[in-house]
Amino acid sequence: MPGKRKFDEQIAALDALRHLSDEARLEPLRKALANRNNFLVAKAADLARELGLAQLTPEILRAFDRFFENPEKTDPQCWAKNALSRALAAFEHQDSEIFLHGMRHVQLEPVWGGRSDTAGTLRSTCALALVQCRGLSETDLLSHLIDLFGDQDKSVRAEVLRAVTQIGSPSAALILRTKATLAKDEPEVLGFCHSGILAIEGIAAIPWVSQFLRSADEIAAEAALAIAATHSTEAFECLKQNLENAPDPWWHSVLLSAIALTRQDAAMEFLLHLVESESLDATASIDAIMRALPSPELLERLEILTAKDNRLAQHLATARRSS
Repeated sequence: MPGKRKFDEQIAALDALRHLSDEARLEPLRKALANRNNFLVAKAADLARELGLAQLTPEILRAFDRFFENPEKTDPQCWAKNALSRALAAFEHQDSEIFLHGMRHVQLEPVWGGRSDTAGTLRSTCALALVQCRGLSETDLLSHLIDLFGDQDKSVRAEVLRAVTQIGSPSAALILRTKATLAKDEPEVLGFCHSGILAIEGIAAIPWVSQFLRSADEIAAEAALAIAATHSTEAFECLKQNLENAPDPWWHSVLLSAIALTRQDAAMEFLLHLVESESLDATASIDAIMRALPSPELLERLEILTAKDNRLAQHLATARRSS
């Protein structure tokens, strides 16, 4: 198959550019970026990004624009546009219109039983890249990002919230608070709101985020993990307090895991005490410690504590095998 052989040779030639000087790489990459094959262009764009060849930006821009023409045919799965937008983002390209074009692109392609949008990754990449465009005012930037809050793709909604977090301003935090309060989204998406608020406002926001723990559901679990990720004493105290009124074993397990993930010495001592006292939460505490990837020293202490109880020792052995 001559066509297949030529394609493989082109891919191999691009891989070989890694061993050449920047000057020797430029012309072959310019030629590859002008290719009609979207996979080859994607390969060239990724290579240009990895090698930091920002001088190829004009060719990357031309290719990016070209693959919006009849995109289902010229760039199925958005392979080229995804790689090209990643390169422009890595080079901190400042033309916001380029990224706005990508943010607004929806590409419906045939799938079994209908059509599916393949441009979610492109919209996400462009939303994150838009944050670095210094020519946009904060108000305009937030307005553009908010437009994607209702995107049909869950991963896009999550990445847009991450982009809002990167702005890092009081206005961005208020938008995240509003989104979290409305709670009209998937739990993991709302988790980006909780994490974003804490990233911008710090541990002072823990009491506000902790209100979402009351529901003891999947949204509450995302809030608990976001609080734990602050790795603070305040996080441990907040989670410990909520543990006292946890309504069911599942929620107990979630809170115990979050407590372990605070990485606080006091948190680990608390969990070890639950094991040592053979409390009702002993096995869940073992699981929580193991999920937190304990140090060899902590694991040794856990082994000593469980050695006197065959049930706990067996549970620890099982947890170690599955970790």
